[in-house]
Amino acid sequence: MSETVFCPDDFVFGLDIGTRNVVGTVGYMKNGRFQAAAIVSKEHDTRAMLDGQIHDIGKVGDTIRTVKHQLETMTGKKLKEVCIAAAGRVLRTVMVHEDVEFEGEVRVDAENVYSLELISVEKAHKELKQKNEKYKFYCVGYTPVRYFLNDYAINNLEGHKAEKIGIDLLATFLPEEVVDGLYAAVDYAGLTVANLTLEPIAAMNVAIPEQYRLLNIGLVDVGAGTSDICLTKDGSIVAYGMIPSAGDELTEIIAKEYLVDFASAEKIKLAAGKKKPITYKDIMGITHKLAPHDVQTLIDGQLTKLADDVADKICELNGDKPVSAVFVVGGGGKFPGFTDKIADRLKISRERVAVRGEEVLTSIDFVTPDDVKKDALLVTPIGICINYYNQKNNFIFATVNGERVKLYDNNHLSIVDAVMQSGMPNDSIFPRRGSELVFTVNGKSRLVRGAAGEVAVILLNGRESSMNARIAHNDQIEIRESTVGEAGHITIGELDEFKSTVNFIVNDKLIVCPKFAYVGDELKGPDYSVQPGDDIVMENYYTVKQLFDFMDISTDDKDIFVNNEHASDDTIVYENFNVKYSEYGPDDYVPSQSELNDAVRNEYPSTVMPGGQDTDMKNELNDAIGNEEIIPQTTITVMVNETPVELNGKSSYTFVDIFDFYPFDLKTAGGTELVTKVNGEEVTFITPIEAGDKIELYWR
Repeated sequence: MSETVFCPDDFVFGLDIGTRNVVGTVGYMKNGRFQAAAIVSKEHDTRAMLDGQIHDIGKVGDTIRTVKHQLETMTGKKLKEVCIAAAGRVLRTVMVHEDVEFEGEVRVDAENVYSLELISVEKAHKELKQKNEKYKFYCVGYTPVRYFLNDYAINNLEGHKAEKIGIDLLATFLPEEVVDGLYAAVDYAGLTVANLTLEPIAAMNVAIPEQYRLLNIGLVDVGAGTSDICLTKDGSIVAYGMIPSAGDELTEIIAKEYLVDFASAEKIKLAAGKKKPITYKDIMGITHKLAPHDVQTLIDGQLTKLADDVADKICELNGDKPVSAVFVVGGGGKFPGFTDKIADRLKISRERVAVRGEEVLTSIDFVTPDDVKKDALLVTPIGICINYYNQKNNFIFATVNGERVKLYDNNHLSIVDAVMQSGMPNDSIFPRRGSELVFTVNGKSRLVRGAAGEVAVILLNGRESSMNARIAHNDQIEIRESTVGEAGHITIGELDEFKSTVNFIVNDKLIVCPKFAYVGDELKGPDYSVQPGDDIVMENYYTVKQLFDFMDISTDDKDIFVNNEHASDDTIVYENFNVKYSEYGPDDYVPSQSELNDAVRNEYPSTVMPGGQDTDMKNELNDAIGNEEIIPQTTITVMVNETPVELNGKSSYTFVDIFDFYPFDLKTAGGTELVTKVNGEEVTFITPIEAGDKIELYWR
């Protein structure tokens, strides 16, 4: 090696631990650009990893140690911490949608958004568990794909007024044993993990900058054991996926056909991408020459299958639709014809599927002491380093109600993350409403919400705290569960319908009565507690007996009339009906005023004269009827429902007098309410009327 390369103290060390080799990168940020100071690649001595899974921790650890020592020599720096990535083959993703409704309109704050995201992550975790996965998964991150404000898509919820908010969220999970295997190999090499990311995310950081993520683009990282897939759309990463096939399957075909070991077959595969003839020795020691075309023809079938599998997975992740473009990275994707096969399968232009190598590394400065080939193999290793600056993370441990939990540290861990990882349901954390009370009033459904319960009491290291409080390694968390609020409750008297009144005219006085409430066939008072499923009917009428009971008057020994019709205890009395009553005994009947007036008319038929009246005659008449004054009678004409009606026999008239001259059935209700209007204004039965008035009378 040449002289030591310059490297400041704030450098980062990244490792791409792949199936075929380990690539180590040391670099730093300068003026917003990543400086690649040293890069070392080392193949595993044996197949210590298969399909991206560590099978021999010691051998993989030895390879990492070799790469570490070489980088230390190149940079003159002691390497203690490393950034690594987990591959998509062990990744599980769940896309969920969740809504939260408020009681009325509220202004959305950060707490509302955080709670919405939390509920969504828990929903995703539950969906993953329901698939009977054999692994214990940890959530290693989530991406809000889009938010919704009152069911309309929006980029940012905070500050808006809403009755309902929602989210589409992509949650990512890793199995515990996979992470532990990576950590163990790194530890074997004398290193500690400073940051863990996902290989598709690392590659995305380099291959597809944020300004291009508005487009529907697929990124395919073709390694030796697996092919990892990542999709972008509308500015976000919307899907991750993996297929368990990649470059090794091509190598195995070559090894079997030409009788060579795996390493020799790998060299033949790489050489097949060039134009020069290929020379190799088989296991018998015989030297052979091959044309690159011969190798390409041999593996064409498997290459087509790999391309088809990749394209089909892209469509599956993209809602059964092709993406607009595909970028391919990783060594396995460089074989001639691979990108064309993907394009043909997706039925998009071949120009829209391309290997991304040197052209995506233009934002990277290579200050390495050796000449480094800039190609697709470096996209993921450099992306791992860059991700360190975007999101430093690690695994930490905390204790929740005595249970030790392991958490993926994304630099903003809070109590709620630890509680969720412990498996405690949200119902235990957030206050729960009591059950709803559902019933009907006059045939219309009614709902009374239960009361909110009390929030959980949260202690962090013995001190009261909140769910959003940040946590650190070995923190002690105690949760005293939230409570359920009281069930929905309401009495008959609290219903708006019961609070309204029904009015009657009794002996020319206005009587205001409460409405009756029936549950089934039973009359219920205002203190009755409504029960679930109750069918409540509010009546807008009284019987004569009910009305008199309300007035605390007995109907015994009474002559009772409703709208001038003789009535019994069971007679129905509707809103604004006119009720008259008088007491009588067997020997002391008292005639009504109208009966007295009729008697006078019969006895003195010519007494009432238009114009004047003789004073002596008036006095005589008064004496004859017990000093009752004779009042002159008048005749008036009014319009009732646009029909002329003549009223006579009285000196003045009120609305109720119309029923003596206009045919209207009061005994049979034609609706729920009797409408009484004079000249467009609603009136009562005792409202005076004059000649020429326009009367409206009908059931509503």
